[in-house]
Amino acid sequence: MAKKQRSPETIFLSSLPLIRRSIQLGFGLFTLYVGYRFYAFYCWTIGRGDYVPRPPAVEGFLPISALMSLKRFLLSGEYDLIHPAGLTIFLAALCISLLLRKGFCGWICPIGLASHLAEAGGRKMKTLWNLPRPLNFTLMGIKYLLLGFFLYVIVWRMELSAIEYFLQTPYNVSADAKMLLFFLQPGGAALGILLFLLFVSFVIKNFWCRFLCPYGALLGILALLSPLQVRRQEANCISCNKCDKICPADLKISQKTTVRSPECIGCLECLAVCPQKNCLKITHPLGKLKAYFLPVAVVGLFLLIWLAALSSGHWYTQISPELFKKTYIMAPKLDHPRY
Repeated sequence: MAKKQRSPETIFLSSLPLIRRSIQLGFGLFTLYVGYRFYAFYCWTIGRGDYVPRPPAVEGFLPISALMSLKRFLLSGEYDLIHPAGLTIFLAALCISLLLRKGFCGWICPIGLASHLAEAGGRKMKTLWNLPRPLNFTLMGIKYLLLGFFLYVIVWRMELSAIEYFLQTPYNVSADAKMLLFFLQPGGAALGILLFLLFVSFVIKNFWCRFLCPYGALLGILALLSPLQVRRQEANCISCNKCDKICPADLKISQKTTVRSPECIGCLECLAVCPQKNCLKITHPLGKLKAYFLPVAVVGLFLLIWLAALSSGHWYTQISPELFKKTYIMAPKLDHPRY
């Protein structure tokens, strides 16, 4: 008897953990490379090494500046010329969330990869602890409170003139250098917080992503408008709860018909682990989607926006290396500007 040929979707789902980790690892290694290049550039600015071009992608770690730049862009039509790559990456993450759920969190974000590695370490050491549902729900509100604070201060209260002033200040120009110094020379309180986050990530899975990341909170709210969702065919479900156990967001997928939660990161782990055919699937208003469409679309859209920014001159900063050199030297002494 001839062996039944597996469909491309079946092959994809059976290999999904490896595929997802490979994509995440690719972006993660690129992030480490960017960090290394930026560190070399910073060393040049303070006279400790040869010149290395500043990598634009480092601006992806400046979401507050990007939020200000986005408001300025929407109100004035002017694209940020100081940290344009930061605004581009921010816009890419927003567009992905609107169209493809929190795919940026599930497939691209390097912090998501770090959280997964810590979770895997916790499982191996058997240190992971499942939070009671009321406590889980309460802690989840922290990131939305943080997001609300930033939206209130920047989107609601901050005037366009104040944003334009801030974006031109040496403090904003050197924001990436100040971020680097935060990790290279952390104070006692900062070091304590970092060590706490590292420790707790081995005890509570995806602690930062689930409870503290305001970036993820914003993307989750936008993802509520996404046309894609995970649907469960109750008639085909055998209540094995494998989807609940594997979910990075700790969602109770086995109790839902449609997963619309802003916590869903579109990782497809639930589809991959489900033993029942046609039980879990990705759908849109017109019907079912092949599972492999989601990661292809997420990565493809991200790269497409990057290429558009690169070709239109919205990727590389217009600040000269010499000006960066002057501001980076001042960076340790620069305080947040007052208005």
